[in-house]
Amino acid sequence: MTEPGDFLRRLFAAAVAAADPAVSLARHLPGPPRGRTIVIGAGKAAAAMARAVETAWPGELSGLVVTRYGHATPTSRIEVVEAAHPVPDAAGEAAARRILDLVAGLTPDDLVLCLISGGGSSLLSLPAPGLTLADKQAVNRALLKSGAAIGEMNCVRRHLSAIKGGRLAAACHPAKLVTLLISDTPGDDPLDIASGPTIADPTSCSDALAILASRRIAVPPAVREHLESGAGESVKPGDPRLGTPDLRVIATPLMALQAAAALAQREGVPAYILGDAIEGEAREVGRVMAGIAKSVSAHGLPFAAPCVLLSGGETTVTVRGQGRGGRNVEFLLALGAELAGHPGIHALAGDTDGVDGIEEIAGAVLAPDTPLRAAARGLSFADSLDRNDGHGFFEALGDAVITGPTLTNVNDFRAVLIV
Repeated sequence: MTEPGDFLRRLFAAAVAAADPAVSLARHLPGPPRGRTIVIGAGKAAAAMARAVETAWPGELSGLVVTRYGHATPTSRIEVVEAAHPVPDAAGEAAARRILDLVAGLTPDDLVLCLISGGGSSLLSLPAPGLTLADKQAVNRALLKSGAAIGEMNCVRRHLSAIKGGRLAAACHPAKLVTLLISDTPGDDPLDIASGPTIADPTSCSDALAILASRRIAVPPAVREHLESGAGESVKPGDPRLGTPDLRVIATPLMALQAAAALAQREGVPAYILGDAIEGEAREVGRVMAGIAKSVSAHGLPFAAPCVLLSGGETTVTVRGQGRGGRNVEFLLALGAELAGHPGIHALAGDTDGVDGIEEIAGAVLAPDTPLRAAARGLSFADSLDRNDGHGFFEALGDAVITGPTLTNVNDFRAVLIV
């Protein structure tokens, strides 16, 4: 094994590379139809997925996908537009309208390839009739700060949308629809990837209202009226417009973790995947992971050192401070506070799309000397946690992991190395 920090960065790179659409998408494509082929999609990986389709597709095609600002890549036949994430903007709203226009009036001989990846919920943002973009932005901001789990946020989003929650699939009828998915959600539930624009939704407006109440989120009057009236009900299972769904998952968090584990094993470091669907408050997950790592170091339980513990999923942050934070650096701050400079434990945490929170920073690395170097700069784990300022903390130490847009997204990657 090389230097621990370099080793962990290479594990992260291997995980990201395993989720590259260029690696996995082509083998999931259906055969060409008798009629037209329309490509649509949304998400942080949408442009890379569109490029992979163009490379592999044997016939004519056209279409439009929307991705995050800075995540576009050159394509020749499928138009790529950029919009805001994680709070939607007018560009995403306009793109959603254009996508619905593209799939209108199709026939059973036509094929729609829908390319969906994480981030699509905000990028494919078309307010339901009676609501405005400002209404959706207000709710989205509140959800992001509330600590709500991704499934809760997406349930609310589906019931405020004119395109998510199966509505896009209904609009494609009667064409054949194939949805290609890159999962960024715990459990790989297609309903929660970009809020399920092509997936029947068993949840209700009442469920959305219950989530808003439990998270104590005040919403604009139009939003409450929309939900209480039932006007926001989504497309339900059994709707004949959806037919038999053809869903093909081309990359998942587990695939990324397995790629990192394989690299570690090749370098002689036993790797153990603790889970690909870990949720909860990032700081609590950090404290738990610290306890496991210390047990490995002190007792060889549940695994003997040296080893690396890998995990993925989507933690949450309840925002209380005014710092520059993200869930991966929040995890590392809590982990570091509990480890207190333990001499044999190193860690890396990052978002596989290259953006942790809203910063163009994927994550950071933690080393045994981090507390001493932080103290020399007047920084502490506890104070940075109080301010939700993980990016400020690790950036000051030169320990940020910066990849730029990776053009894929299988959510969080965490690696804890015990030597």
